[in-house]
Amino acid sequence: MSDLNLTEKQAFDRERGEVLQQLEDWLETPMLVLGFAWLALFVIELIWGLNPLLEAVSTSIWIIFILDFLVKLALAPRKLSYLKSNWLTAFSLMLPALRTFRIVRVVRTLRTVRAVRGLRLLRVMTRANRSMRALGASVSRRGFGYVVMLTAIVTLVGAAGMYAFENEVDGGGLNNYGAALWWTAMLMTTMGSEYWPKSPEGRVLCFILSLYAFAVFGYVTATLATFFVGRDADDDEAELAGAKSIEALQGEITALRAEIHILLERNSKT
Repeated sequence: MSDLNLTEKQAFDRERGEVLQQLEDWLETPMLVLGFAWLALFVIELIWGLNPLLEAVSTSIWIIFILDFLVKLALAPRKLSYLKSNWLTAFSLMLPALRTFRIVRVVRTLRTVRAVRGLRLLRVMTRANRSMRALGASVSRRGFGYVVMLTAIVTLVGAAGMYAFENEVDGGGLNNYGAALWWTAMLMTTMGSEYWPKSPEGRVLCFILSLYAFAVFGYVTATLATFFVGRDADDDEAELAGAKSIEALQGEITALRAEIHILLERNSKT
């Protein structure tokens, strides 16, 4: 009887897993579009702020994301494993609730401005993570195109975050979004600029962006090396040229050995 119940439970879990997969496939494109829209609204919020209409749109998208997460959690056969795999998504969906319940206003009343700025830094990272996950879910094979799109997202959001942090600092050099975007783009190319962040949150974000830039630089280098090596491997003429070079090198080694042998014989006779 216990074996029968176990078999039924496994079959039920498989059905729920299949339904979850079908739901994710069906919602893939809509969630991707909403993810980019939510990210764009967040960038606008950091730079210019949101009017009531855009605020309502952002809140509606946030509610849709919450419902999507709760439905998928309910369908997941192993809920604890699902939460462990998507804990950052859950955390990113919790942060807007702080603003909804006016917790940020309470923090400001207590004059802990640093906590407010730290919360904004968390929102920058988690909001970008939400869009990255949506983009990653829509790309079955995470190739070079995925990295390019991901880098564009990181650059746009990172620039908005740097502008939000450094614009309020005395003597800050990122007084508009254009300057912040240029600075972030230079950082992404590992070139950098003469300006360095002055706020603690800006320095943390700069460090994270630098780590990402170095990782992307290594990935691009490896991709280019793989491309050229693969192209040479597929080219018959390149393979023939390589074989001829090896044969020529072997011939030169043989001739060198013969000359050394002749010199040794001459030295032995003298």
